Amino acid sequence: MLDIDVTTFQRTWGPRLAAFAHGQWPTVLFVSCSDSRVVPNLITGAEPGKLFEYRTAGNVISPYTTSQPCSASATIEYAVNILGVRDIVVCGHSHCGAVGAAVRGDDLTLVPAVRQWVHGNGIGRESLSAEEADDPALTGAVIRHLATQLANLHTYPEVNRRVSDGRLRVHGWFYEVDTGEVRQLRDGFLVSL
Repeated sequence: MLDIDVTTFQRTWGPRLAAFAHGQWPTVLFVSCSDSRVVPNLITGAEPGKLFEYRTAGNVISPYTTSQPCSASATIEYAVNILGVRDIVVCGHSHCGAVGAAVRGDDLTLVPAVRQWVHGNGIGRESLSAEEADDPALTGAVIRHLATQLANLHTYPEVNRRVSDGRLRVHGWFYEVDTGEVRQLRDGFLVSL
């Protein structure tokens, strides 16, 4: 038996879900890691229908290409071009397993898809400073990784067009899994929201 409770959700939201049969109108694309400690609706306080989510190991956004589309590009295009989201949040987090595996050089032989995902997407290519090597939260490495994902997001032509004309805002967030604190990446530094 799964250790989950769908009845609470059904009791709480059931009567209000009928409107969702007519479509969805989220205002935010929320890109985050698939880590079970990162729960976008809880972090943001968003009710169902407010966030369009893309979750993947290491919150990776592949650079834009039409020759090899991937789930990230399909999700971003749909959110921006069809749903017309007004904000995109890319949320990295402390204690990230994907970033940690990459920067520590963990042996990923038994999980070849993970190995290719981690190394093929450039996670943790930068070496750690001595101070960062002792940080179990991997803050410095996650910040650099987050900056890379934000740069990758800006390779999408429609994202850039909409940012330029003010129809879209892009945010880089850092979530602390052990405290719940959320900070924004601004000019290479984390600042309070």
